[in-house]
Amino acid sequence: MTVTAPTEMERRLRVFAAAAARGPLTEADHDAWNASYGRSEAWDLRIEHREAPGPHGPVPLRVYTPIAPADGPRPVLVFCHGGGFMHGDLEMPEGDHTARGVAGRADAVVVSVDYRLCDAPGDGEPARRIPGTAEDLDVRAPIPCDDVIAAVDWTRASAEELGIDPDRLALGGASAGGNLAAAASLRLAEAGRAPAASLLMYLVAHPLNPEATEEEAAALAELPLQLRFTPEGMRGMSENYLGGPLERATPHDFPGLGTPEQLAILPRTYIEADEFDDLRTSARRYAEQLAEAGVEVEFEVRRGVTHGHLNKVGLPQAAESRDRMAALMQEL
Repeated sequence: MTVTAPTEMERRLRVFAAAAARGPLTEADHDAWNASYGRSEAWDLRIEHREAPGPHGPVPLRVYTPIAPADGPRPVLVFCHGGGFMHGDLEMPEGDHTARGVAGRADAVVVSVDYRLCDAPGDGEPARRIPGTAEDLDVRAPIPCDDVIAAVDWTRASAEELGIDPDRLALGGASAGGNLAAAASLRLAEAGRAPAASLLMYLVAHPLNPEATEEEAAALAELPLQLRFTPEGMRGMSENYLGGPLERATPHDFPGLGTPEQLAILPRTYIEADEFDDLRTSARRYAEQLAEAGVEVEFEVRRGVTHGHLNKVGLPQAAESRDRMAALMQEL
């Protein structure tokens, strides 16, 4: 039996879990867990801020284009950061570093979407407001997904200006952004405008996580409560996104609720899960559902990492994920 050495993130996870088991976590514990793993990547790109017209107001975008001349129209990835539908922005590594890394590796254009966010439940802080959003707009489903579709429509309509091939457009996202990318892909496919591919990183496919396999449960047992997506936490996040009870949810909100007949129209899909992540069960089950529906799907578990590994600056496994995403873009 081959025993592999723990990754640096696994080592930090054990230290963090041990600290959590001893008592309240200190600022030093959090700093050690969140510390950079190395230097960020450098790519020669032109970065522009644009806006897409949308049904709820303008949608801010950040466009990443390789500086080097292209032989012809480039492929394009429209990408959505995560943050539980309530947090996140274009600056977070999951958005910015992912966009830079995929654009540079694949010689592709990446359009990063600053979709509207939901306010936190209860007495939580109000979400960051996008300029041009009506003050009385209660951001719930499907508003964030509407913004993503507006970004896709703008990208296709701007193909000549952006130097991209609109038929080689992939739609991707991470965590809650993966949910929005999957839901937008379904809605676009229903309208006869499916993307060429979907790239879904540790996505929220279901309002509640499906049951874990024995192997998944063993990995999840290593997580301290602070890193868990508990059933109560998932219900709170999902109901907050919906603005109501889970019984109201449809496949346009959580694509994992779709039937095989509904999901069969989806394009080629890549799904990646993190080994130490409760959302791993949702990603795995959604991949199974797509396969059962006859969709071309690839599922991979990124070993040795926790949820949101694309936010970890300098993490080798994050670079591996960007490598895979870029390779998929080059295949379009």
